[in-house]
Amino acid sequence: MRDFVISVSVLVALLAASLGSRVLYNRIPERHRVEETEHVVRNLAGIFVVLASLVLSLMINSARNTFDGVDKAVHAYATEIILLDRVMRQYGTETAPARQRLLAYLQQAAARMGQSDPILGSRRAEGMLSAVGNDLRDLKPADAEHVALKQRLERRFETIYEMRWGLVEQSEGTIPMPLIVMLATWLALIFAAFGYRAPRNVVVAVTFVMSSVVIAAAIYLILDMDVPFDGTIQVSPEPLMRAIAELEK
Repeated sequence: MRDFVISVSVLVALLAASLGSRVLYNRIPERHRVEETEHVVRNLAGIFVVLASLVLSLMINSARNTFDGVDKAVHAYATEIILLDRVMRQYGTETAPARQRLLAYLQQAAARMGQSDPILGSRRAEGMLSAVGNDLRDLKPADAEHVALKQRLERRFETIYEMRWGLVEQSEGTIPMPLIVMLATWLALIFAAFGYRAPRNVVVAVTFVMSSVVIAAAIYLILDMDVPFDGTIQVSPEPLMRAIAELEK
C-alpha cells in the first residue's frame, strides 16, 4: 500500500506541475515570459534531469541488490533446512518429533510467502522453530557418534536461526523516504519546466499524462522490488516448497 500511495502522489505531482505550468503561463506577467527567462528555465531543468537520472539509477541498483540478496538468502535457508533434516535422519528415530516440527514450520513459512505476508517473522513461526531447537537440545546421545551428530545438529540449527532473523530484517525496504521525496521534487520541477510555454493542444497534454503515468509506474516497481516479500514483485517461495518435498520423503 505504501508503494502505491507514493507512486500515485508522484503521478499527481507530475500532472499538476506540467499541466499547471502550461495553463498558468499566459497569466504570468509579460516581463517574465521573455526568451532569456525560458532559456534559464530550460538549462536548470537539464541539471535536474541529470540529477534525477542518477537518483533513479541508484534506486534501481539498490532495489535490485536487495531483491537478489534476499532471493539468494532464501535459497541458502532452504538448503540449510534440508541439510539439518538429513543429519536428523542420520541421528535416528529420536529426532522424529523435531523433524515433524521442522516440517510444520517450513509449511507455514512457505504459505506466508505465497500470501504476500512478512514470511518468517510471525511469533508463531518463531515459536515453532524454537521448539525444534529445544527438541535437539533435549536429545540424549548414547555414544560418541551420536554426541558428534548432536553437535552438528545444534550448529546447523543455530545457523538456520541466524539466517531466519537475517531474512526478517531484510523484509522491509532500504530506500529512504527523503530520497524518494527529493526525486519527486526534482521530477516535478522538470515537468513544470517542460510545461512552460508548451503548446496548448491535445498531443502535448496526452504526452504529459502518459509520461507521468510511466514514471510513476516505474517508481512503484522500484519500491515494490525493494520489499522482496510483498507486492507485485516477490521472492519466490519455490525453494521452501522444494525443501518441504525433501522433508516429506
